[in-house]
Amino acid sequence: MGKVFDGIDDNLKAWIEAQPMWFVATAPLSGDGHVNMSPRGHDSFSVLGANRVGWVDYTGSGVETIAHLRENGRVCLMFNSFDSRPRIVRLHGTGVVAMPGEAAFYELTALHPEHPSTRAVVIVDVTRVSDSCGWGVPVMEMSGERDLLRLQAEKKGVDGMSQYRTERNYESIDGLPGLPT
Repeated sequence: MGKVFDGIDDNLKAWIEAQPMWFVATAPLSGDGHVNMSPRGHDSFSVLGANRVGWVDYTGSGVETIAHLRENGRVCLMFNSFDSRPRIVRLHGTGVVAMPGEAAFYELTALHPEHPSTRAVVIVDVTRVSDSCGWGVPVMEMSGERDLLRLQAEKKGVDGMSQYRTERNYESIDGLPGLPT
């Protein structure tokens, strides 16, 4: 079994922020609901304190993470290195969603480059930090970020993105409320 930490210290913060990709997992309360895990990337994640993290949430194909967080707040984030030193770090906690117009939204988006696909921010109060070996994770090299989210958002424009969110992010695949219209 790996190590469990009280919080995120400066060394762990530097390691987390150096990872080009991470995963967020959430689930609804209903036993027949769908568990969701999503990969994330870009310059969107911040360690805000020893027990608080957050990220800028971009418009994607669905709204599961937001819907699950609004229903029950449970979340697990996972970071793993793909370089020569294996490591997996999981952050368990409770998350909330902040939308444009809320102070937390502007505080977090100010820490990252502006992105036309931004729809919300998520703030997580971390209750457990664990570290495990990662010996089964393959060694891979990062060749670059994809720019498809930005290009799609720029092509759609502000009105097109708003329409997309209204049509596709109104509710989750399990019928939970997603983004307000």
